[in-house]
Order: sequence, then structure tokens, then C-alpha cells
Amino acid sequence: MDVSKYAALFLAESREHLNACNGSLLEWERAPASVEPVDRLFRSIHTIKGMAATMGYAAVAQLAHSAENLLDALRHDRVGATPTVFQLLFRAVDALGQAVEGVAAGSEADADTLLIAELDSAATGEGTPAAAGPQSPVASRPATVGTAPPTRRASDAPRSRPVHVTIRPGALMRGARAALVLRRAEGLGEVSGLRPAVAQLERDEFDGRFFFRLQTRLPDAEITSALGTVGEVEAVQLQEPAAEVEVEARSRQIRVDLRRLDALMKHVGELVVAKNRLSALSVGAADPALVELGERIARLVSAMQTEVLAARMTPVGEVFERFPRLARDLSRDLGKRIRFDMEGEEIELDRSILDEIGDPLLHLIRNAADHGIEPPDQRTSAGKPAEGRILLSATRERNTVALRVVDDGRGIDRARILEKARREGLATSDVDTLTDDLLVRVLARPGFSTAASVSGVSGRGVGVDVAMTRVRALGGTLEVRSELGRGSTFLIRVPLTLAIVRALLAEAGGERYAVPLAYVAETVEFDRRAVTSVRDREALVVRDQVIPTIHLRDLVSAPSQGQPARQPTVILEVGERRTALVVDALLGQQDIVVEPFDAPRGMPPFVGGATILADGKPALILDAAALL
Repeated sequence: MDVSKYAALFLAESREHLNACNGSLLEWERAPASVEPVDRLFRSIHTIKGMAATMGYAAVAQLAHSAENLLDALRHDRVGATPTVFQLLFRAVDALGQAVEGVAAGSEADADTLLIAELDSAATGEGTPAAAGPQSPVASRPATVGTAPPTRRASDAPRSRPVHVTIRPGALMRGARAALVLRRAEGLGEVSGLRPAVAQLERDEFDGRFFFRLQTRLPDAEITSALGTVGEVEAVQLQEPAAEVEVEARSRQIRVDLRRLDALMKHVGELVVAKNRLSALSVGAADPALVELGERIARLVSAMQTEVLAARMTPVGEVFERFPRLARDLSRDLGKRIRFDMEGEEIELDRSILDEIGDPLLHLIRNAADHGIEPPDQRTSAGKPAEGRILLSATRERNTVALRVVDDGRGIDRARILEKARREGLATSDVDTLTDDLLVRVLARPGFSTAASVSGVSGRGVGVDVAMTRVRALGGTLEVRSELGRGSTFLIRVPLTLAIVRALLAEAGGERYAVPLAYVAETVEFDRRAVTSVRDREALVVRDQVIPTIHLRDLVSAPSQGQPARQPTVILEVGERRTALVVDALLGQQDIVVEPFDAPRGMPPFVGGATILADGKPALILDAAALL
């Protein structure tokens, strides 16, 4: 049976198990006496080995087998859990990750013999890797991790065994997993009498239970062990199948390639544009039947839009889970004690945003570890615990998600930053204090760094710059709050989705503009009697709150057409900051599709994209964060 088409499943499964390996290792390292983390780690490595052997990836299976042997020695107290052993296991997990990615890309490399020798040496309790040479008990049995069955004493003649396999309920792609079990069985002997048939295994109705006969000399225990190592196998029983029973109704799930969801999202976006156009035409046609059809299509498209967006939503924990290992390695490399905590992993984001937010978070966590957290002796001298803390959290705020990187370190010395910013021409001499807003603008300037020297972690002035650039490209904002000696908080706000957003349409100088509703707090009338001035800038008093104003007509350099009788004002809110955007008219709300937008040179920073409106004409989307 050809299993090459299941390479994507192998990659996805292995990535999940490798993430679990890192989590278990981190937990075990913090509490070396714990039993559960090492058991979970052993199961994950064992599953990777079984899947790799089934797929024919011998190098991956061999490396996993050596790591498994070391873990088995640790579980049975033949070897002690020392820092050296932990570091060796971390290296093994990293090497497994590289090997898995390699075979998935079609370039399987030879096994890392040096690392395998170190693992084998550690498993025997010997002091040096060299003691475990080619004749070691582990290295001399590569057949145990290949696709061929292990060489053992068997019965005199092959026997036909009834094999009943059950895939774990709720497992995705049950047919693919059944195919992997059959591939493993074919390596043990001759397979026949498969029920249900191969074609039925690929159907959604397949419940994960199947039966076949296996002609082999191997003992029963070895058969169940070999087949049970394939991922998501719940049970292997050598018995005749029970009477057919009605398939239980259960929630069915499948894995879908993200490219298909992207294509579907694009088509839904085009439908939204067409729906808006149809609604506009039906209203003007004065045809009741056309109006009714337009409303029905609008409901159907809206329902489809909701379902597709829901299908793309993914917990942020999928990105968060890579950072505990990063923090552990940074703590080790920097000689600091760092505790890394996470909150809100269940909060969901559109997959397209989730894929892009990892790099900004990575740079902010590295900065927090290097610039924020002090060495243990400095922390104890300042009356702090020797162990610093970095918190990564996610919370839902209206139509946005707030991601925070918080540390309890030294904080940011605003006076020193201001002095350096003046020397480098980033701040004028009349600026006497760095507000939070000005602070993040200075820190995000390309090449600006607070580090005294360049290290392997930071110092080149690209961390906050990269984070700001990427977040702004996602239509989000980056804020910083810091207190000297108490720590810093970097706050990222991003929209839930980028593809289709609800927007408020405004007009200025005869042109229409879209303002994402996620950043609209309210709309008011511009009252000249409520106008005041703050630091030589016009502001509007709204319910005793002074809000700086921006006239959209002046911002876009529209030709003067006299003062309109009424001037609606949109109160934009990003975090704790507010701005009053004065426009000529408000034209209502509309679902808009954010079109790919390559901004030409000289495009103002407040333009965040473009869209096609209901009448088929384009409009620019305003970036609320850039207007504050």
C-alpha cells in the first residue's frame, strides 16, 4: 500500500508530538522527581518512532529509538535525571524536529550518528559517548526501528490471526490512520480479508474500526505491540470481529489544507462584494421580487461568511506553545533565572493573523529576557526574587485580541532613552519627557537599541522595529508601558480577521473612506462651542473628556468647498487613546473585503488598505492606529 500521500499527516502528527515533547521536558526539568512528564515524553517519542517506521523514514525512527532507550533507562532509575541528560534530551528533540521537517520536504538525511552514540552511551550509564560504539546493544539492532519486523524466535509455521483494530474515537483522518496500520501489518506478514474494503476506509462514514487476517510466525504480543505504536490506535485485539452494529452518530472532523480555506475565503470575499452590489441594484429597481431575492442571497452569503470565518479561527495556544522552550533556552544562554507563564491560550484568531503574529511575539520575548529581566544577583540586591517572570497572555477585547508580553524586570529608563534619542536625532531638544506613545515610536525606529553591545540575543535594534512593522501590516497596534525598576508591558492589538471586516463609510472632499468598526467607539456631531486647544492642537470636549481632533478633509488635502452645515465626528479608540475624526458625511455601515494592496511610494501611513464598495468603485481603508 502506498503511504506517500500520508506524508502531510505524518508531518502534522509529528509536529504535535514534538511540541508535546518540549512541554513535557520543560515540566520534568522543573520537577525532576515527577513521573507523569517522563511517561508522556516516552509515549510521544514512541509514537513518532512508530509512525516513522511505518512510513519508511529509517533515520527518524533510529534517532527516536535511541531517545526512547534513554527515557526507558530514566523511567526505571538505571540513569539519573541530571542537567546534562536534560540538555541531551532537548538536543534529541530538536534533532528529531529537523529530521521530520527534512523527510516531509523530501530530503531525508542520514541519521545523526554522533547524537545517537551520545544517547546510547547515556542510556547505559557510561560517562562518555565513545563508550557506546557500533557494538552497543542499541546501535546493533537497527532492524527494530525499520519497516521490517524485528528478528526474534518465532513459531515453526505461519499462522492466520484475526486482527481487530480500533482507531481512537474523535481522531482526525481515520482512513489515513487505518492505512498506516495496514502498512505496518504488511511488514509483519501477509494481510487478507480486510473489512471494510479499502475504498470504504476513505469515507466519512468509516468509524475507525476494521478487521483483517494476518498470516505470520510472530507471537501475539509482538503483533499487538507493533500495530499499537501507530498513532491514534486505541486497541488491537486478536479476535474475530463482533456482530455488525449500527454506527454511532458522532461529531466528524477532517483536516483541511489551509490553502483550500484561503481559496474559499477569497471566493466568499467576492460573494460579499457581489452581494453588496446586488443589494444596491435591487433597492433602485423597485421590483419586490428582486428585492426579496437580494435579501435572501444576502442572508445566505452572510451565513456562509460566518461559517468560513469560524473554520479559520484557531486558538493562539498553537503559537504560544513554542515559547516556553524559547524562554528556557534564553534563560540558560543569558545566565538568568526566568519563569515563563502563559494565559488565554484558548482565545481564537484568524489563521492568517496567527501565522504572522509569531515573529513579533518572539522578538518581544527575547527583548524581555535580555533587556528586561536582571541577573539573579542584581534582582536580589534590589529586593526582588532571584527568578524573574515573563508572562505571555491573550484576551478578547470587542473585535480585537490583545496580546501582552509582561516582565517584572528593570523597566525602561526613559531619561536614558530620551538622551540617546536626542543624540541620534530621533527627538528634538524641546521634548522633556517620553510618554508611552513617544517611547514606542522611538524604540521602534530601525536600528535603535538600548543594548550596550551586540549579543546573540539582541543589540542590533531590530526587535521592536520588526514587531511594530509586522503588527501594523496586520492592521494592529503596538503599545508599551514601563515603570523603572518594576518591569515593562508590550501590548499588541490585532483584529480577529483580516479578510472581511465591518466598516463605517465616511465622506470627505467628495471621496469615500472606510473606517473599521473595531476601532469606532461612537459618533457625535462636531460642535464648535465644545472646541478647545491642547498643546497648540485642536481638541473636542465630549462628556468632559478632551479628545484631539483630525479633519479628514485636511488630512487628504481635499479642495476646500466651504464649511458644511453639519460635520459628523467619528471617535476612534485604540486601547486607552482616542481621536476625533471630523468628516463631511457618514454613509452607513458595510461589510468590506480587504483587497491585497501594494502601497506606492509616498502613500500616507494612515492608509491601511483598499476595498470595493457596493457600487463597484474603490475606496481607501483608514488605519485607525496611524491616526492617533
